[in-house]
Amino acid sequence: YLTLSFSYATALMKDPDDLVQKAYGWLLKEASNVYPAEVFAYVLKNKKDMTRTALRYAIEKMPFEFRKKALS
Repeated sequence: YLTLSFSYATALMKDPDDLVQKAYGWLLKEASNVYPAEVFAYVLKNKKDMTRTALRYAIEKMPFEFRKKALS
């Protein structure tokens, strides 16, 4: 389901609704429990298009070094 999760996140990335941003950020956060490296790579690739809310949700459970790099 990782590919499907990425396609949903990509489709919702430009949605201006705050709850939608939180939802796809949460989706990525939960996916990172099983696929941390893949989600981290996706976040780094798309961080310029993601809102800060979605980015924060997506990296919430990642190791400190991952979070630091994603926010830089």
